[in-house]
Amino acid sequence: MKTKPESISKMLCRLIVVAALAGGTGLALATGGDAELTMYKDPNCGCCGKWAEHMRANGFNVKEISSAEMGAVKSAAGVPQKLGSCHTAKVGGYIVEGHVPASDVKRMLVERPAIVGISAPGMPLGAPGMEGPYPADRYDVISFDGEGKTEVFSSH
Repeated sequence: MKTKPESISKMLCRLIVVAALAGGTGLALATGGDAELTMYKDPNCGCCGKWAEHMRANGFNVKEISSAEMGAVKSAAGVPQKLGSCHTAKVGGYIVEGHVPASDVKRMLVERPAIVGISAPGMPLGAPGMEGPYPADRYDVISFDGEGKTEVFSSH
């Protein structure tokens, strides 16, 4: 049985997505790099470090940069004020604001949507880096573009 060329390319795309969602090596292959993530955080914030650990555990190489000027960092990155959180990261040409799960970041890097980035606004309890003995919040991860358009990227 002959396989159509378009079927082969669809299969290859599916394999890349599965590998990327599986973690580390697949993510590097799917994104064409080594999943380098730079996170800017307030020097006194503990939950930011926990989020960085979550990202490392999911295949990202995380560089942490402390800054007492987080408002300026967020403004320069184009993060809408209403979507702000405690830390701002850059990965693969995108912005990741706050406690966004690694699975959403990987999905964004594979799908490459025409957005500036994604955010988990505020500090939702139970999100990566915000785990604890309390009940987890339901929260949305919101995508945003350079023109102010936002939409729900995922729900948790």
